[in-house]
Amino acid sequence: MNDSLRIGIGIDVHRLAPGRPCMLAGVRFDAPVGPLGHSDGDAVLHAACDAVLGAAGLDDLGTLFSDRAPENKNRASAEFCGEVVARIRGRGLRVLSLDCVLETETPKLAPARAAMRASLAALFDAPPDRVNIKGKTGEKVDAIGRGEALRATVVALLGPA
Repeated sequence: MNDSLRIGIGIDVHRLAPGRPCMLAGVRFDAPVGPLGHSDGDAVLHAACDAVLGAAGLDDLGTLFSDRAPENKNRASAEFCGEVVARIRGRGLRVLSLDCVLETETPKLAPARAAMRASLAALFDAPPDRVNIKGKTGEKVDAIGRGEALRATVVALLGPA
């Protein structure tokens, strides 16, 4: 068994609100609604940070970057990624792979999938060919299917730096 490999999972859900910017995986979408959150609400980056932090055995995103802290109000989630990468490097780790599923009715992800993958790879200093993002709809079931919310689930694989 190779105990130098570590795996983590992160999940984030955000309600969608009219007039909010729509940032997903560090990419801005032209959409009538965006994720509601204390920061920019980028659920993909939040889930990715939690997956990476979990794999490294570190505290979760909400503990490290509280939604009660005024300095995190409207903060770009990409900044969280940079701090997360610095923390795992301090433990001698790096991101080997990220696999993401984003459940949403809107926006449609296909036109921006390549940009989202490239953004995730750059933000987490991961090999681009080991980063993937898949879009799923809610099939008209629950808040996601009604277009009221979105959910991101990310699995991260870490290894020695």
